[in-house]
Amino acid sequence: MRGLSDDTPGPGGPSHDPPGPGPSDTAGPGRVRGSLEAAVTALAVLAALALLVSGCATGGTGARDEGPAHSDSVAGVAEASAPTPSATVDDHVDAVKLVMDDPKVSAAVKHELKPCVADEYAVDVSYGVLTGGTANDVVVNVMTCGDAVGIGSYVYRDKGGTYENVFKAEEPPVYAEIDRGDLVVTKQVYEKGDPVSSPSGENVITYRWTSGRFVQEYSTHNEYSNAVGGDASPAPSKN
Repeated sequence: MRGLSDDTPGPGGPSHDPPGPGPSDTAGPGRVRGSLEAAVTALAVLAALALLVSGCATGGTGARDEGPAHSDSVAGVAEASAPTPSATVDDHVDAVKLVMDDPKVSAAVKHELKPCVADEYAVDVSYGVLTGGTANDVVVNVMTCGDAVGIGSYVYRDKGGTYENVFKAEEPPVYAEIDRGDLVVTKQVYEKGDPVSSPSGENVITYRWTSGRFVQEYSTHNEYSNAVGGDASPAPSKN
């Protein structure tokens, strides 16, 4: 009987060598290593981004720091600007008493300054800056009751709580106004036979406060048409 050789299959069938590692098993460790490296890199990037965001939120170079600096500059500009006088509801003088107590006002104007109805006087008062002081100046126009013809115009300047007469015009008809810091005086011109309601023209003179007094700056003459209806009234006499 021939003995069994090493090549003879055993009872369980032919013997085979165990299979070697396949292609998929060979790539496994490299793939795992690459995944770990990618995860570490991603975590490092996220940590860097978180640090950057935290620095922007609490650092001194963000937009939040610009707000207070801007507010300070605006406050500085506001503090640098000096207040200027302006007419307010608190401005009020007794214009009638002011004129009656003024020694520079003529006796003729004071005689005409009387109540028109009850205790109402034909007096116009304006407040504004004319002489460059810290308080508003006062312009007073005295008129007749019947025709509202201006018989006297005056400018009063505040001087330590009292008012000083710094301008007067008493040649009727006359009227003074404040125009953008200048004093504008209008004097109507009547020719012989002109009714009070229809003067032949007017002279408009602009004065400016210079070196402590009003100085004439401009003068304009306007002529009107006399083609008007109505009954003629005598022109006001000149004092």
